[in-house]
Order: sequence, then structure tokens, then C-alpha cells
Amino acid sequence: MDLQKVILYYGFTPISDPEAIRLWQQSLCESLNLKGRIIISPHGINGTLGGDMSALKKYVSSTRKYPGFKKIDFKWSEGTGNDFPRLAIRVREELVAFGNPNELVVDENGVVGGGVHLRPDEVNKLVEERGDEVVFFDGRNAFEAKIGKFHNAIVPDVATSRDFVNEIESGKYDHLKDKPVVTYCTGGIRCEVLSSVMINRGFKEVYQVKGGIVRYGKEVGDDGLWEGSLYTFDDRIAIDFSPKTKVIGECDNCGIPTKQFYNCANKSCHKLILLCKYCAADDVSKGCGHDMSQAFDSEMIG
Repeated sequence: MDLQKVILYYGFTPISDPEAIRLWQQSLCESLNLKGRIIISPHGINGTLGGDMSALKKYVSSTRKYPGFKKIDFKWSEGTGNDFPRLAIRVREELVAFGNPNELVVDENGVVGGGVHLRPDEVNKLVEERGDEVVFFDGRNAFEAKIGKFHNAIVPDVATSRDFVNEIESGKYDHLKDKPVVTYCTGGIRCEVLSSVMINRGFKEVYQVKGGIVRYGKEVGDDGLWEGSLYTFDDRIAIDFSPKTKVIGECDNCGIPTKQFYNCANKSCHKLILLCKYCAADDVSKGCGHDMSQAFDSEMIG
């Protein structure tokens, strides 16, 4: 049996006919028996797929033949095709639903006017050189940071990416406009847009972690500036980068350390709450946490 893996990726490039790309990707994935989720928009492509490693390698090779996708950075992760219920490929107005599709400008080289990309070693070097002056800014939904985040990171109070523009414009973070700000998210895609939004609103020195938390964790593990587990929008729920991963999450009911999210026991609600195994066994999950009804659809990858 072939080894199974998960890949996540994105590529910003102008696409004149997103529907044609969708049909091509649908046919390609079905022929390789891959499952997962892909979004295509006039700004590019964003996907997470699972399946046999040999099939994923064929997918990567075929996808890179499209001129605009040649430079896509495919990130490999532990997992299988069974981490996804099915294959879903959709055309959307935005790759990441920030609610400002007309603001984002892309060309064949990616997002125009976004933050400077830093490799994991460059992130560490920036902090070594400039110390506490550096601010880490979480580009994910706030609930994701409950189980993992960069050391001393600012976690905006947002439920979905659509909340970020109003959050940035609220003035809460104006004191950071002259500081070096490092944005980060799961695979990097949300920070491509967030860093552009911040720069357009007066932030002078904005960076983004190249490859996101996934790449930083793979290269640095738990020996760097990342703390805890990484939330994933699939059946894995959370992944660790080493056997010594620190548990920073706390049970919403009793406060015991945990990294496990559970669905609310009320089936009419689409929310996740963080529970320890004892409270989960006692079915205290009737309380409600984060609303996932939109998150799985629009915040699903990076």
C-alpha cells in the first residue's frame, strides 16, 4: 500500500477563466483518487488534498504545468485522504474571504504590495536582532490560537477573516504601525492578504512567515518561537511538530490543559469548544464556542 500524505498550497496569479480551471482540477483530482478542498478565484488557487503520495506527486507535476502555477510552494504534511470527507472544488470571488476582493491586486509574481516573506530562519534572526520590538500578529480566527501561537503574539478578536478589515481599521493596533510586524497563519495564504490590508492602512514594516506555521514547524519544530499545536480544518483537528509539543490550550469548562476541540452536543449548532477528556466524557459540551458554519467553507486552508 502506498504511503499517504496531505499537501496544502496556494498560488496568487491572475486567472481569466476560473471555471475552466475548476473543471480541469476536478478531472485531475478524480483521476488520481484525491480528496480535499480547492478554491479557485480570479486571484489564483488555494487547496488542501490528501491521498497516496505517488498520486499527489502526479498532481503537483500536472498542476505546475499551468503557467501561473509554476512557482507554487506545495507543503507536505502528515495525514491521509480519509482526513477529508470528499473532494470539493469551488469557484469564489476571493481565495480568502476578507470581503474586499477589489482591493487585492495580483500579478504573475503574486500579491502586489504584500508583506516581505521571511523564511523560518529569517524570522528567528529578526527576533534575535531586534528583540521585543518585533510583534507577531496572528492572521487566523481567534479560536485557532487557543491551542497554538507564536510567543507573545497578538491575537485579534476575530471569528472569520471577514472581521479583519474592521479590526485593523478600529484603531486598536495603530501603536504598532511603526514596529516590525510579523503576520502568520496556517500555510501562509491568509497573511498574503492580511499583510496587504495592513500596509494599505499605514503599517510601515510588515512581514509574513513564508510557508506559514506549517513550514516553520517542519523546519524548527518546538525549538523555536512557536508554542503548542496547529489547528487544521479537517479531521486531524490538530497536529504537533514534535513529541515534546507544549499543551497551551485550556478546557473551556474546567481549565485543565487540553488541545482537543469537540463539536457542541447541540446538533443544531455548528460550534467547537475546547474540552479535556473528562469534561467531554461528561457531555458538558452543551455550551457553545466558536461558530464553524462559515469557517469550514471560507477559512479552510491557510
